[in-house]
Amino acid sequence: MRRFAFENGLALFFGTLFVATITAQSLVGQRAYNADQRTHGSEPVSWIDYVFSPEFGGAVMENWQSEFLQFTLFIFATVWLVQKGSNESKPLDDVGLESKQKQRLEGFAPAEAPRFAKARGPARVLYENSLLAVMTALFFATWAVQSLSNWREFNAAQVEHEQSTLSWSRYLVDPDFWERSLQNWQSEFLAVGTMVVFTVYLRQRGSPESKPVGAPHDETGSSG
Repeated sequence: MRRFAFENGLALFFGTLFVATITAQSLVGQRAYNADQRTHGSEPVSWIDYVFSPEFGGAVMENWQSEFLQFTLFIFATVWLVQKGSNESKPLDDVGLESKQKQRLEGFAPAEAPRFAKARGPARVLYENSLLAVMTALFFATWAVQSLSNWREFNAAQVEHEQSTLSWSRYLVDPDFWERSLQNWQSEFLAVGTMVVFTVYLRQRGSPESKPVGAPHDETGSSG
């Protein structure tokens, strides 16, 4: 068990943080929601009802979809774009899909390589793009769920104020939906951009997200 925990420390650490924070979000979110319900003379809701409400679902999905968008674009961009001196970039000479030898494909694959890396044809093409494909699918899935949750929340507010509701397709072009999406997107792009630039000049000893402490500023794609 200790060996398993050591070998999976990052996944367990962030998995625990995720469960703790989303649980805390649901608890404090319920309290805030019920306070608003009382202010408007409405009945408070149970925790389970709040968790399945469009308010909670929309808030969670707004963050999830922006995270998956960040990783989708970063994975794709780093295939073709480089940043001199950044640890978040690959070496300047490795722009593009790289050779089969460098990627250890087909005849260059070691014995312990995934079997799809040794394959030829569509199976290998799908596998060699599987990370980008899954991240892209998760982005669109969470964005769709966000739109449905926000739409239900928006129409509930419209009814409460005796105003006309919108169809889902109409809501997809409404400023309310795009304001919710873009406020998360811009923060993700800022975070990635600063990380790319900061790793040119700043260091963290022992972290693979940093170059070695003594590496020159223009050394690109190394890991400390």
